[in-house]
Amino acid sequence: MPSTPGDVATPSPSAPDLEQQLREDLLGPLARRGATARRIARWAWVGPLLCMLLGGWMRWWHLDEPHQLVFDETYYVKQAWSLAEWGYERDKPDGMEEPDQFFTTGNWQTVYDDKADFVVHPPVGKWVIAAGEVVFGIESSFGWRVSVWVLGSLSILVIGRVAWEMFGSATLATLASFLAMLEGHHFVHSRTGLLDVVLMFFVLVGFWFLLLDRNASRRLLARRVAALHGGDAWRWNLRRPAVGMTYGPWLGLRPWRWAAGISLGLAAGVKLSGLYPLMAFGLLTVLWDCTARQRAGVSRPWSAGAVLRDGPQAFVTYCGAALAAYLASWVGWFRSTDGYMRQWATEHPGEGVTWLPGPLRALWEYHAKMYEFHVGLTSDHTYRSSPWSWPLQLRPTSFFYETKTFGEAGCEVEKCSKAINSVGSVSIWWVATAAVFVLLFWWVAQRDWRAGAIAVGVLSGWLPWLPVQHRTIYQFYSIAFEPFMVLAVVFVIGLALRHVWGKYAVGAYLALVVLNFWYFWPIWTAQVIPYSAWRARMWFASWI
Repeated sequence: MPSTPGDVATPSPSAPDLEQQLREDLLGPLARRGATARRIARWAWVGPLLCMLLGGWMRWWHLDEPHQLVFDETYYVKQAWSLAEWGYERDKPDGMEEPDQFFTTGNWQTVYDDKADFVVHPPVGKWVIAAGEVVFGIESSFGWRVSVWVLGSLSILVIGRVAWEMFGSATLATLASFLAMLEGHHFVHSRTGLLDVVLMFFVLVGFWFLLLDRNASRRLLARRVAALHGGDAWRWNLRRPAVGMTYGPWLGLRPWRWAAGISLGLAAGVKLSGLYPLMAFGLLTVLWDCTARQRAGVSRPWSAGAVLRDGPQAFVTYCGAALAAYLASWVGWFRSTDGYMRQWATEHPGEGVTWLPGPLRALWEYHAKMYEFHVGLTSDHTYRSSPWSWPLQLRPTSFFYETKTFGEAGCEVEKCSKAINSVGSVSIWWVATAAVFVLLFWWVAQRDWRAGAIAVGVLSGWLPWLPVQHRTIYQFYSIAFEPFMVLAVVFVIGLALRHVWGKYAVGAYLALVVLNFWYFWPIWTAQVIPYSAWRARMWFASWI
């Protein structure tokens, strides 16, 4: 391409040639064409799909055990069934003790009172759990967990597809799914009827959709910029843009961005902490648009391009879709008359946000009360942890623990343990923690958008917890950004594979990951093992 308009010695490529040149500049490896490219793209599906099937089978094994509500299943499994029955969460009768015993034996009617319960998380995750309960019955512990298992297993495939859209490598896509398949934190959560894998899933899917939008919009940008230049490559120059290149071309309705907004709105509908990646990724997608326009030769990509072309549409479509999805998740509460604070607007005329319709005004006040609860939660707990320790998994949460003695449940020593500890694979988390620093360096020094995107995924899930360390918070919340920790490792693996020694180092590392998974398997699946063996597997944990 000539460096100035006066350099005409180099023949101008035709519009299709210019389009391909732009695609390669904007998309990198994903711009490849031909039979080889199609074969690589197929393997980028096959590898992650095989990992999903194997990982799903491992998570399905004895999914119904133990047949009792473990950890916070005591809240969410019962609240999910209440949603399925009445559309809102009902409280337990006053003075009732040990409601879990009635619930797990199928006598669920005695567990609920007529009055609504004050719950502090939106309903999406509980609707997901309720789907399995409705299909398999409330007496089935498999039914309590199967919906979460489905999303956990699907996320193994999705993380591979995310890696493909970022790196354009079938090898790295398969490795991302392989690491997710063997990551212990993900493994335990995918087998438990809690909300956090549902949150993780919708955050990951929303990020995937934004990557699909990024790449699809860049293909469209290349085509439309080539058309504007009419094949005159000398006009593709930052100092003399073509007509219509002050702002750049309009890139259509962006359906993948709409889909991302819906998914991230559902993430916020699981836990309100989903708002942080929603906001972070929203800024990220506009940044991607601005850099794409700049590289395509738009003369004002940051001011006019962002303000007039990308920003307003992104806000309306992305945020509008997220808000619509979030409000839709409250449909059971809206349709009820007895949901918690459902009649607040009627009982408090002229109070609150008065310009909102009554039901939305009541919902707003409900959220204000939820927020007040969250910021004021400071009770002590055995598994309470500082978010500074989460990347190293130093204070795992015990989801389930029973002591067995000699001759009981196959115990062959004086004292045995039967445990489910939500601890991540240290072979992945510890490497990922170091990899985050590599990402930040690569983002700044090399301006690698992939490093920046992964870093934003990690930080948007982790940083918001640092200012609220005084609250009662737990390490298992870190599952929300676990996929991005895996992607951080994959990014470093990609760097290593550029070198001759890289494949040997990566092979040794993957063997370590497999051994790590095998070693921790008993404390992830409630196997009866000697107490000394349980302690040996938790040697790094600060709470035992």
